[in-house]
Amino acid sequence: MSDAQESTAPAPRVHFIGAGPGAPDLITVRGLRLIERCPVCLYAGSLVPPEIVAAAPAGARVLDTAPLTLDEILAEIEQAYADGLEVARVHSGDPSLYGAIAEQMRRLDALGIAYDVVPGVPAFAAAAAALKRELTLPDVSQTVILTRTAMKASAMPAGEELETLGRSGATLAVHLSVRNLRHLREALTPHYGADCPVIVAYRVGWPDEAFIEGTLADIQDKVRAAKITRTALVLVGRVLAAEGFRDSALYDAGHVHVLRPHRKSPGRKTTGGTGGGKREVSG
Repeated sequence: MSDAQESTAPAPRVHFIGAGPGAPDLITVRGLRLIERCPVCLYAGSLVPPEIVAAAPAGARVLDTAPLTLDEILAEIEQAYADGLEVARVHSGDPSLYGAIAEQMRRLDALGIAYDVVPGVPAFAAAAAALKRELTLPDVSQTVILTRTAMKASAMPAGEELETLGRSGATLAVHLSVRNLRHLREALTPHYGADCPVIVAYRVGWPDEAFIEGTLADIQDKVRAAKITRTALVLVGRVLAAEGFRDSALYDAGHVHVLRPHRKSPGRKTTGGTGGGKREVSG
């Protein structure tokens, strides 16, 4: 490599990249461009589409980290960094949500390895788009809570149990919990009612994506019949089947703000008045 090439080569760095929910074209342009240039690509193979990492440059080291431990993943990053290479560390969805990147970044901080984070389209947003739903509607729900339930991986912190969050009546996007639907029903029915709409979004953005619609009372049976046991998001809330809600004030003709100031009434014009002032008269 020439001195000129060395001077223009990107400095070694780890890029944590959110690949989005599944569809290869839902990754950000920034994330895709980084994958296209990084000579090392470490990706979560069970959730990241192969078409995304196929964008890595010819000859790149492309490694599925699903069977690896944290120490093994860090060993790969350390070696790449020692070799002066950029690393694309590709996660599904948005890496800030259940991405397990915090412990990786903590290790990189201790090792003095530079990194950055590129956001991705989160599953709840992709699900809402596919369903053509808005998750915040006037007088129905103005809050979306992203949460999960306690399973084998880890317990929920005190105060974040569904029984507590359910008191808000907010729209819920419950991750990693499709095998815990009985608990969802028992915890949320007192707050939302047995007839509250529930949608289970399976593998959003993938070719085999599916949406199962029901209520707190019957969603468990419907999901069991569909034999869905993983890779699904559970949406709960009245917004999922809301009708007759009022229009938002955002585009209301009577709503005045800095970008749409008060307009004069039709059929009236301004004329000069006494004392240099102005007054409106009928047209």
